[in-house]
Amino acid sequence: MAFTGILTNDNITAALAECQAAESFKFKDFFMKVGLATKTSDDIKKVFEIIDQDNSGFIEEEELKLFLKNFCDKARALTDAETKAFLKAGDSDGDGKIGIEGEKL
Repeated sequence: MAFTGILTNDNITAALAECQAAESFKFKDFFMKVGLATKTSDDIKKVFEIIDQDNSGFIEEEELKLFLKNFCDKARALTDAETKAFLKAGDSDGDGKIGIEGEKL
């Protein structure tokens, strides 16, 4: 798993279980449950690089839509509403993408 050494499988499983239903994903709750909220900036950067599938240095809307699938292939895609809310929270300069130096979610 790509998150080995950063996040535990138990935390990932528990976090994904909380947001199986459409419109149930709350990024702050997910970050707390999976253990991201307490990680170092170096660990956060590693996670960011995994989610940044095209290695552009930004997480764009399509990558964000598939956010949960980075943790488990069987996880669902975020709904459009969840994706837009997540993007709005992390897009500090309004360019429609999240950079590593963007808002701390």
